Amino acid sequence: MASNIKEQIQADLQQAKATGQLRSEKIREIVKTAVAQVASEFKEGSIELRSLVKDAVSTVIENLQDKGTEIKEEVTASIEGAIEGVNTKRHEAIVKTQSELQRLQAQIDGEEDKIQQEVDVILAEIAETGQEKTASTKNAINSAIDAIKNSDEVSLLQKRYAQLQAQLSIVRANLAARYGGRSEEVKNYLDEAKTWYDQARPQAEALATQVEQKSAQIDNKLSEAGTSLARKEHQIKQTLRELLLATADLFKDKEHSEQDKTVTRK
Repeated sequence: MASNIKEQIQADLQQAKATGQLRSEKIREIVKTAVAQVASEFKEGSIELRSLVKDAVSTVIENLQDKGTEIKEEVTASIEGAIEGVNTKRHEAIVKTQSELQRLQAQIDGEEDKIQQEVDVILAEIAETGQEKTASTKNAINSAIDAIKNSDEVSLLQKRYAQLQAQLSIVRANLAARYGGRSEEVKNYLDEAKTWYDQARPQAEALATQVEQKSAQIDNKLSEAGTSLARKEHQIKQTLRELLLATADLFKDKEHSEQDKTVTRK
């Protein structure tokens, strides 16, 4: 089995070299394809799989000896390809799980919306009942209802939750890109991040100029990350890293802004 994968990789490398296509992206794809075809025959995490990865990488190194010492990029590509190939099944399972989680999240959101609608109806009925009371009682009821509807604590918790989910999705996108996740997997995480980020946006509050600028920066980075999936791997990873850092800075600034407003109200 090891000899078969070595022969396949060697043949594909020679063909790529003959056609002038022996670049790091091509090497990565050659190794990934070869390893993925054989990896399905072994148990996940087995010694055989690890040996398969080593054989694949060593084959690339042996076939690049004529390039001298300047083969770091090619060796990196072969390692990334081998890691992605050996984890193909796992990444396919992750994509399926992502879809299921999205379905469950949509179900949760739907139930929460129903709860909110029910609460709104209840509060409206209580307000209607209060119309028959004395002015002071009616004012007390309306004040209590307004306090429940406009709870700063609930609003802040919802915003924080959306922020954390957005950051978590971006972290997952970074990890997927780093450890050989398929473009579909990365794109799903970026779509999740965009959805949560939109929910984390303030709806009726004036943000500082710096935070507004970083909000625009996040939009640009999300768009750039989505379109860069067809580019070179290192460009994708760099874009995702910049997106993660920009998001962290944005939410940090928003947190400080909200804390300042809370102190001012007190």
